[in-house]
Amino acid sequence: MKILIVNSGSSSCKYQLIEMETEAVLCSGIAERIGLEMGRLAHKIAPDTDKEEKIIREQPFPTHKEAMELVIELLTDKDKGVIKDQSEIAAIGHRVLHGGEEVTQPMIVDEKCKQAIRDCFPLGPLHNPANLMGIEVCEKLFPGVPNVAVFDTEFGMDMPDESYMYALPYEYYETMRIRRYGFHGTSHKYIAKKTAEYLGKPLNELNSITMHLGNGSSMSCVKNGRCLDTSMGLTPLEGLVMGTRCGTIDPAIVPFIMKNKNLTPEEMDTLMNKKSGLLGLCGLSDMRDLHAARDKGDKKADLAFRMLIHSIRKTLGAYFFLLDGKVDAVTFTAGIGEHDELVREDVVKNLESVGLVLDKEANLKRASGARTISAPESKVKILVIPTNEELQIAQVAQELVSKK
Repeated sequence: MKILIVNSGSSSCKYQLIEMETEAVLCSGIAERIGLEMGRLAHKIAPDTDKEEKIIREQPFPTHKEAMELVIELLTDKDKGVIKDQSEIAAIGHRVLHGGEEVTQPMIVDEKCKQAIRDCFPLGPLHNPANLMGIEVCEKLFPGVPNVAVFDTEFGMDMPDESYMYALPYEYYETMRIRRYGFHGTSHKYIAKKTAEYLGKPLNELNSITMHLGNGSSMSCVKNGRCLDTSMGLTPLEGLVMGTRCGTIDPAIVPFIMKNKNLTPEEMDTLMNKKSGLLGLCGLSDMRDLHAARDKGDKKADLAFRMLIHSIRKTLGAYFFLLDGKVDAVTFTAGIGEHDELVREDVVKNLESVGLVLDKEANLKRASGARTISAPESKVKILVIPTNEELQIAQVAQELVSKK
């Protein structure tokens, strides 16, 4: 069975075609600059293998439809294609940002599903309209092929109300659905499952803490295999210090800056989401650049690094207490979590008293796949497990389509 994964943005569209029997990625790519004068599509055949081949096409994409038509052309190309025709695609899985409270499970797309996505436009104004657009384009170009929506907020729907409610007037929850939803849910769900498998435990017995650390970062507290708490909130802005996002700050800072700098709500939102975090502190948002600047004695870069570590450790400690100190593993994942040994080392430094002992040599080794970086005497396992949100979406799509 072959499943196409689509992640549609406002001016871009990422995709992967996965052969489910082997879990091999047959091809992947991204179409960018959709709706602008000239678009660009980067297509990889057999990505991340010794047979990888890259194809670049530049042409106008007035809408997502034209971009996806080119994707189909490349998928079925006589010489370079990976399938003979699009009928080989059994299902299309879509990443959707926000499902609100009504969506607690992935859904085969029908009118009810699409309305649920529309209902969450106010909660995900940048992503949900684009996600729906991608679904509707695929419905037109792949007639008869089932589409499956997998929601980023789904994992957080297991949280108890003391975790997801804010201490605001209750009527705002009732009328505006203001609550903690959590994001990166597809990744957190995948990592919880893989952590349990790696430890040889049933998922419903797993207590773990996942650190999804990338340009956007979040943490989740998993009790008995379900989400007990997560660091992102109503939006992906809350929580840890991130590449360009401020994370958790005193809410009174917002009107204070708006008043003193005469900013509109939209300008303040842009400031917090795109001009803050590591970028706002030191002018750098890529960890490789930040480490290089620290090595040269850049004090602002060093401050940014220490603030990032502080925010992670602060959340890690809180989650240890929420789990009553009974933690099977802490798992690092995503770009920074998987590849930045300096971040990992500082996050767990001097935590032997709570059962976290790092194996420094294991931490320094670069390796693919899941691995242990804790010392043998560590009571709590310290793991690095690569996330694979696309595979998680594909597995869900396969399961739902097989039940039809």
